[in-house]
Amino acid sequence: MSLTTFSRRSLLKTTALLAASTALVHSGVAWAAGRGGRLVVAADSEPKNLNPAIVASNGVFYISSKIIEPLAEASYKGKDGLEPRLATSWEGSEDGLSATFKLREGVTWHDGKPFTSADVAFSALSVWKPLQNLGRLVFANLDTVDTPDDHTAIFRFSKPTPFQLIRNALPVVTSVIPKHLYEGTDIATNPANTKPVGTGPFVFAEYKPGEYYRLTRYDKYWAKTAPKLDEIIYRVLPDRAGAASALEAEEIQLAAFSAVPLSDLARIAKEPGLKVIADGYEALTYQLVVEINHRRKELADLKVRQAIAHAIDKKLVVDTVFLGYASISTGPVPKNAPQFFTSDVETYPFDVNKANTLLDEAGYKRGADGTRFSLKLLPAPYFNETKQFGAYLRQALAEIGIKAEIVNNDSAAHQKAVYTDHAFDLAVAPPVFRGDPAISTTILVKSGTPAGVGFSNQGGYENKELDALIDKAAETTDEKTRTELYKQFQRRVTEDLPLINVAEWGFITVARDTVDNVASNPRWAVSNWADTVVEG
Repeated sequence: MSLTTFSRRSLLKTTALLAASTALVHSGVAWAAGRGGRLVVAADSEPKNLNPAIVASNGVFYISSKIIEPLAEASYKGKDGLEPRLATSWEGSEDGLSATFKLREGVTWHDGKPFTSADVAFSALSVWKPLQNLGRLVFANLDTVDTPDDHTAIFRFSKPTPFQLIRNALPVVTSVIPKHLYEGTDIATNPANTKPVGTGPFVFAEYKPGEYYRLTRYDKYWAKTAPKLDEIIYRVLPDRAGAASALEAEEIQLAAFSAVPLSDLARIAKEPGLKVIADGYEALTYQLVVEINHRRKELADLKVRQAIAHAIDKKLVVDTVFLGYASISTGPVPKNAPQFFTSDVETYPFDVNKANTLLDEAGYKRGADGTRFSLKLLPAPYFNETKQFGAYLRQALAEIGIKAEIVNNDSAAHQKAVYTDHAFDLAVAPPVFRGDPAISTTILVKSGTPAGVGFSNQGGYENKELDALIDKAAETTDEKTRTELYKQFQRRVTEDLPLINVAEWGFITVARDTVDNVASNPRWAVSNWADTVVEG
């Protein structure tokens, strides 16, 4: 997806200025402000593995993207929506069998060793392809990586691989790790996964479980302008209400990923010294999805799935669950991915009468108590919004005679129940669209994914024609043809409803007015923050 076509959201902020600098005193630890400023931010989780080359997830990127760099980053202005990081240029062959990257010179790892093409080749062949959750798809046909010199890496593929896909995936799947620290070790258990060494503007300094992560400035960073901040402190605040309170008390200066509850934003926006920012997440679109277990006889019936789709008032969900900070979804590709998005799809307007008629036609009549059948509903526990939507969906299903029993689990139990044990009928999921359907949405509907793979088709849905369309798009090198195939993909998905797309949303950042250069790219929260600064 070309990120240059993203329409930027408006910036909301207060007009009052912060009168005093922030200070954090937590668990007996105090950090004094330095020459470039100290940024204290909220972290709502504590990833133990900080290696984004293995775990390409926002929770990991939020911290590690300041330490470990990809070949390119998303951009509002750059060519193809990208700006160089460890690669300075990239080009794919017409036959789709190779991609050449020119690498940045004069880059050193935080331990002083030089960064070279050998690090890129090792990362690609030993980590991205065999181990990474998303890289396994993008680099499935990667055969070798030639390194004719220290600053050239030529990826060679056994089958045509669309350069459009590779280019779109660069910010997400190409975090480069140091070969000299990983080669010959068990990569999955390497100590550098918890104390990462990278080439980025900040160095991993310290982690105290339950309290904070601390990163410090890397003074030998390759960019002409050194990082602005002296250090970044990630204060562990799993309670979102706690993040709002910490901001107002000036204990932290920034909360990303909607750490401040949406219900508090109207009040927070009026607080002196605080600004509410909706930019910086355009390449991280979350999608609210109803996952369906097609092993259940009733749900294997298309009319039943259509009835459920008609029973959902998407506008009500956007207005009440997301308080307007979302938009109605029409299908598996979000609107802010205009390179691929099409509105020419089957839609299911809110219509309870239509839903009831479809269920009657399917042969599921209401019983004496008004119930047609019962389902087990598992809302994902990751966000308040997914849990709130689960409660709404239970009520919406009751209106059409389907009794839903809500099962609330913690993250580990939810993932096991849905993606390993298949112990669900309906589930609420928030998958992320990461710039290209091949690494974002096709895995949600393609058959054959092994049990245990999160955010994938574990509902037993199988459609050979759709699988063939997905496979064809994955090997089509012509961008125009490939784009059209994904528009066909959207039409097929909305016609057959392997799942139901409800809404799509980005996140909100709340920051003190003293924090500048926030939301400077479409993946800002998970980018390197080299130009972010704290004034005053």
